[in-house]
Amino acid sequence: MKVMRLLSSLKHDESERGIFHLGRALVKRGHTSIIISSADKEHDLVKRLERDGNIYNQLSLEKKSWLALRQVLPLRRLIEKHQPDIIHIHSRTPAWILHWALKGAKVKRKPKLVATMYGFYPLNNYSRALLNVDRLITVSDSVSDYLMQGLKELKNPPRSITRIYRGVDTRSFPYRYNPSVYWLRRTFAEYPELEHKKWLLFPTIIGQEYGQEWLIDVVGNLGEAFPNIHIIIMDDESRHGVVHDEFLQRVNALELQDKFTFIGSKRNDMREWLAAANLVLGLANQPESIGINILQAIHLGTPVVGWNKAAFNEILRPLYPQGLVKENTAYALCKVIRSQLENVMRPSITDKFTMQQMIDETLEVYSTLYDANQLSYSDTFIEKKRLKKKRSKTYDDKDSRRIVEGE
Repeated sequence: MKVMRLLSSLKHDESERGIFHLGRALVKRGHTSIIISSADKEHDLVKRLERDGNIYNQLSLEKKSWLALRQVLPLRRLIEKHQPDIIHIHSRTPAWILHWALKGAKVKRKPKLVATMYGFYPLNNYSRALLNVDRLITVSDSVSDYLMQGLKELKNPPRSITRIYRGVDTRSFPYRYNPSVYWLRRTFAEYPELEHKKWLLFPTIIGQEYGQEWLIDVVGNLGEAFPNIHIIIMDDESRHGVVHDEFLQRVNALELQDKFTFIGSKRNDMREWLAAANLVLGLANQPESIGINILQAIHLGTPVVGWNKAAFNEILRPLYPQGLVKENTAYALCKVIRSQLENVMRPSITDKFTMQQMIDETLEVYSTLYDANQLSYSDTFIEKKRLKKKRSKTYDDKDSRRIVEGE
């Protein structure tokens, strides 16, 4: 089985899309894994893919860029060269490039199309190519429900929908992992204000939809009872933007700046921060479709707190219901956080929401479509052979009549 996957970039694929793990699993099981993305051939992630046995091709498939249309013919040539059985699309721009590339492509049999819908995408014309596939994978029940509600508006709805949760690599995020003494010493040397504090980790940048404004309510309401709580934000303090600047101004106006530490967004030690935190917060105002940081924290055994909606609800309800905030109010949020700080109860070890489970379910989708395509091709071949034999018999009968009639 040959599987070709199209991505705009490799930037988010480590934790959310499982591109590396899925490619390795395909190769290990004797299949051919072909990956097409915008990353340069010399990029470390590309070298990692090729070391695992993937075939990599670089095409500029940047999101929402008209320049990507220049890749229609190169993509068509790659499809004709590799003759993939399955093409898996991971974002909307590559979906449109593929739509045009398949028109006129010389293939032995038309590949089956799979797409993954990673968020609550607007169901507009831009999303149409992503949805017009043989099998659409959604990353949570919340995304599936959102899609089902909008199906009536779609001119070309997906032929089939499968929900496959994103998973965590439990080897990289083992249960009850402890950061090294070296990492802790280096961290305290860089951020001395964190020593002897209870860390409340906000594992995302500041933005309109991420809910950082709730952090001020948490510090304001719990600061007296827990004077050693400290908010750690994975963003750069020097970054500028309207929302970012407004948040900092409010923190400074309330003289709470000594309660916040910004550690930057581009880090390679996310596991250490998630494991070392006393509490990880999921406070996004907009519904989350994946909630990967919350998942990683739970697999590490770190207590978490999140709103009772979308992916947070789907993750916390079966794995750590103590961390669910059922009302969207500062009082309810602080009540749950207080309970977590007073009665430390770690999430139990779990075999749900794992990378291996995600890979197995994705490969099952591939195999089902591949088998159906093989069967369809076989039936078509037999039917063509039958028609050819029938036409041949008809011609033989006509020739026989001509001989009998003396023609």
